[in-house]
Amino acid sequence: MSDVIDFPVGGYRFVKGVFQYSAAVAALPGYRIEHVRFGKPVALAEGFAQIAGFLKAQGRPLTALCAAELRSPAPFDDQGFLDFNKQYSAVLGQWGLLSLGHNPVSRSNVCPDIAPPATPSFYAFSYATPAADAPPSFVNAGSGESIEGRPTYAEGTVAYRDLSPAGMLAKARHVHTIMEDRMTPLGFGWEDVTATQIYTIHDIHPFLADDLVRRGAANHGVTWHYCRPPIIDLEYEVDCRGVHVERVLA
Repeated sequence: MSDVIDFPVGGYRFVKGVFQYSAAVAALPGYRIEHVRFGKPVALAEGFAQIAGFLKAQGRPLTALCAAELRSPAPFDDQGFLDFNKQYSAVLGQWGLLSLGHNPVSRSNVCPDIAPPATPSFYAFSYATPAADAPPSFVNAGSGESIEGRPTYAEGTVAYRDLSPAGMLAKARHVHTIMEDRMTPLGFGWEDVTATQIYTIHDIHPFLADDLVRRGAANHGVTWHYCRPPIIDLEYEVDCRGVHVERVLA
């Protein structure tokens, strides 16, 4: 994973991923990435509208959107996820974000196991904005324990349906390594991370010390969201970011 593409109309660069998201984004020189969380999840169409209004108020174009964090009602099957991704990506196309032929926006999409939203919703987003002498900033897309490029998610899932301690460790190690693979092309490592988010309903304590803390992935702690990844039978997902300006919208 080494294809890094500049997206100057947005103020960032990205690691080429799959059609529904890029693997990671980083601010171009003279810009910084800022992270914005909604006070509560906002349904997808309304979330896009609110993000558009926010960017306009900040004097930024729609193409400044560089990362999305979504919440969905329940995990999808393969076809349902494809259908959702087409709907989501169509809006990005209307915003001019697909002008280079690739999707530059990184993304996480997870499913709260308790009190999920009624419809796919925005939880948070990130955008790039001019900032002289800003420290480097980046956002990694979320990843579950599936190997991309396989015909189905089931065929690419590490330790498929194995919820034993050994199975969960294998899943976690795979995901943590993907996070490193996504940061590396942009010149970042765990020492640059300001927030690590874990999405699972399973116990993380058996591998927390040896495969998160010892890697340096928990230098600022971890945030554990009691959520499932977006595909049926995926059990563990992580995303991370190195962002120095964060805010919450009421």
